[in-house]
Amino acid sequence: MSGRQRPPCSRSGLTLLDGEIEIIGLLSGASNYTLLGRIGEQMVVYKPRRGESPLWDFATGTLFQREAAAYLVCEMLGWDFVPVTVCRDGPLGPGSVQRFIDHDPSVTAFDLVESHTPELMRIALFDLVVNNADRKAGHVLLSDGRLFAVDHGLCFHEESKLRTVLWDFIGMPIPADDLRSIQGLTGESFSGLLSEREIRALQSRVETITDVGVFPPPGPGRPYPWPPV
Repeated sequence: MSGRQRPPCSRSGLTLLDGEIEIIGLLSGASNYTLLGRIGEQMVVYKPRRGESPLWDFATGTLFQREAAAYLVCEMLGWDFVPVTVCRDGPLGPGSVQRFIDHDPSVTAFDLVESHTPELMRIALFDLVVNNADRKAGHVLLSDGRLFAVDHGLCFHEESKLRTVLWDFIGMPIPADDLRSIQGLTGESFSGLLSEREIRALQSRVETITDVGVFPPPGPGRPYPWPPV
């Protein structure tokens, strides 16, 4: 994807697409180059493609596109826990730009299981759909009583890669309304962000999830991200 191309985007992402990015500083603790910035009055997280660390199992230079694709999935499902995320040019070249969520970093998914069970269950379903290989506890944020989910660069692999800390719902029925929501996902919205094989794999996962109707057990492969937070 070149810096001039733009993926499908809701009107809620227009400011992020069109405003000038002012870099404030580097966010610590991230494995890839992750920058805090500002577009007008909106704080944003900017992840340039050139700052992505090479991985053996994900195509080089595609992580920022996966961030945007994850937001599109969440938006298409009518859910609102992935902050608005777009692909665009920035001071360091093309990358993803996401609305920054102010939160207390000491609070993670491990602290929220009992108080926010329905929301975490929906995030766990989302991770099944997008095949999230890196759902750390610190990637679930609490802000003004709401949960948000971030860091989706390691999603949409065509092979099963689910690695998550949200295994609390194994064997539980997936809520019927959520099953109906995911059945409506279509692949054409992800052209230019994901490969054709990844789009077919996404559609296949949706079919499997709706057929089974319950949260699956771990496997195959390593079921947890590292570090877990």
